[in-house]
Amino acid sequence: MKIIVVHRQKLKNILAVMLIIFASVIYTIGINSSALDAFKNKSRELPVYCVDTEEKKIAISFDAAWGANYTEDLLEILKKYNIKSTFFLVGFWVDKYPDMVKRISEDGHEVQNHSSSHPKMTTLSEEKIKEELESTNKKIELITGKRTTLFRPPFGDYSL
Repeated sequence: MKIIVVHRQKLKNILAVMLIIFASVIYTIGINSSALDAFKNKSRELPVYCVDTEEKKIAISFDAAWGANYTEDLLEILKKYNIKSTFFLVGFWVDKYPDMVKRISEDGHEVQNHSSSHPKMTTLSEEKIKEELESTNKKIELITGKRTTLFRPPFGDYSL
């Protein structure tokens, strides 16, 4: 008869590794359990991060919220290399720099919505979210003549 002696700490380590392997297998198999779904977060829709295309293109965008110190230089660089981009503007920035908003649009860039006051959107009521978006839409449309079709939430903060 052979006696195997395993120290307590080694036994704990072996059990911990076995538990991790077991959890990994369960997760990989994908048991249809709402408890696991909460961890996998399958039901949450994600923002657009990329678009499949056969063309060799990239999309570039900028947020404008706090200042315009480099906007003129940025627009000149984009113009020099014939690059079009999307600018997501905050309403108070639109109020402060209407001539810059007009120039961005006239230079052929998209002008889109980044809220009115740059809040964490998940802290707002549905009514307040609508106000944030509509207010900025109206400001941009008055200056550019175009209605926004895209919205980028400040801080990437959203819920569904």
